[in-house]
Parts: sequence; structure tokens; C-alpha cells
Amino acid sequence: MKKVLLTAVLAAIVGIALPAAAQNVAIVNGKPVPKERVDMLAAQLAKAGRPVGPEMQGQLKDEVIAREIFLQEAQKRGLDATDDYKAQMELARQTILIRELFADYQKKNPVTDADIKAEYDKFAAANGGKEYKARHILVENEDQAKKIIADLKKGAKFEDIAKKQSKDPGSGANGGDLDWATASSYVPEFAQAMTKLKKGEMTQVPVKSQFGWHIIRVDDIRDAKLPKLEDVRPQIAQQLQQQKLAQFQESLRKSAKVE
Repeated sequence: MKKVLLTAVLAAIVGIALPAAAQNVAIVNGKPVPKERVDMLAAQLAKAGRPVGPEMQGQLKDEVIAREIFLQEAQKRGLDATDDYKAQMELARQTILIRELFADYQKKNPVTDADIKAEYDKFAAANGGKEYKARHILVENEDQAKKIIADLKKGAKFEDIAKKQSKDPGSGANGGDLDWATASSYVPEFAQAMTKLKKGEMTQVPVKSQFGWHIIRVDDIRDAKLPKLEDVRPQIAQQLQQQKLAQFQESLRKSAKVE
């Protein structure tokens, strides 16, 4: 151990280069393939969320060697001097640099716990309160809607009419069923009419919206069930990150002088 250490120290002092073979994973056609290529590939995989364990070192080494073989052949054929290659390299350079810009921004402007909590509170405020299990029949004109209401009062079955006459393809086939939703899920005119109804009640006059004329029935009402903050934290964080990045991109566009 002392002899090896002494040799290294002497080499550093007098400027003698020690053999670099230990730092190469292979020699391909006389050209050294440095170990740093393996390390670089492993780092890129880890950055992409695929950590490299010791058992994968052999695969990485084989991959790096294969790349060197193919690279040498491409260079021998002069492909690195073509206009197409140069154009692709320039596009790749731009893509990588822009990606690094965005990564740098996100690193320096992280989404905080306070940001996530505030966004969750906004969501809870907009979606809290009551949930309604409603049905509706959507038709094109008021007269048609009035006739349906009259038929329903005479004993016609809501679900049957919805299947036959509703022009809402999503709910019509299911007897007008809209499943559970908060009032904020609907357009204002629909929501206002629906929230005035009690369980089991139906609108007595047609409700007009941008989609047509509605006959609405509320089958049930319950307190809204919101997911817990911890259950949706990752989704909220991702959404806020995307929003921050979009705002950063837009600010750069607005501040740039484009002639």
C-alpha cells in the first residue's frame, strides 16, 4: 500500500502520467472508452427516475462499448459531416438547453407546502357543501320540454322518456342519470334550478341553458365527500409546477423583443 501511494505521489510531483487503463472500460479498435461514459449514462438514467444498481453495471458497460463501435463506423462513413447530422445536432442542443432552463427554474422556484394547502383550500371551497344525484332530460325547445313535464305529471316514467327523447348522449342512454356531482359542476342556470329542489322533486317549468331545455329531477342529496389533502398532494404539486412553468414561459415571451 505504501509503495503504491509513494508511486502516485512521485508521479504527481514530477508530472509522470500513470497508466490510464484502469479508467477505461475497454479499448475499441485502438481507441480507449473511458469509464466516465458509463458513469454519465448511469447519471442520466437516475435523473430520468431509473436508478442504476450494481447488477446493471455490466449492461451499461456493454451499452457504452456498443455505442463506441457504432460511433466509429458512423464517423468512418463521414456521417458526422453531413448537413442532416449537423441540423439534428443543433436541434438536440436547443432542446437540451431549454430543458435545462426549465429544470433550473423549477429547482429555484419549488412548489411549497403552503402553495399546496392554499390550492387544496380553493378546491375544497369550490367543491364542498352538497352533492346531488340528479337526472335530466335535455330537449331542443321549450314546448317539447313542457309536454314532457305534463306527461311526467300524468305518470310517465322519467327514465323511459330520457332514453327516448333526451339529446344528451351521455346521460340519455342511462335514463338521464348524471351521477353524484356538486352544483359547481354544472352551468349556472342548471345549478340554480337543481339546488332549489329537495330529494325526489322535479322542476315544474323547463330550465333553459346554452345546451337547450332541461327537465331536472333530484334523486338524492348528501354532504360532499372530498379527498384528503395527503391523498391528492402529488397531483396538486404537479399541477402547480406546470402552472408556474407556464407563467415563467409566458413572462419570457412577453419580455422578449421580437422584431
